[in-house]
Amino acid sequence: MLQRDNLKLGLVLGFIAPVFGFTAYYLYKFRRFTVNEFWEVLMMQKSLLSGIISIALLADAILFTFYINKQKDKTAAGIFMATCTYAIVALIFKWFF
Repeated sequence: MLQRDNLKLGLVLGFIAPVFGFTAYYLYKFRRFTVNEFWEVLMMQKSLLSGIISIALLADAILFTFYINKQKDKTAAGIFMATCTYAIVALIFKWFF
């Protein structure tokens, strides 16, 4: 299924991968905090949230590179669109909140 060249698959993978990247970053850097404490810190320091979103997007970069190398361009385009959406959200959080 993951070998198909499909825009919808790329969008789904592109929106899910940063969640895993975000979770991995939480487990690496903030494992001493409970999840509630972690969210409280994020809500108090919005600049930290935009930085973590940017780091979580590395998971999308890995997927994008994989699908480009496999010449699955439609899937890669979906991942790129999801990455752009996440990046815009990160910028909005950084500038307006």
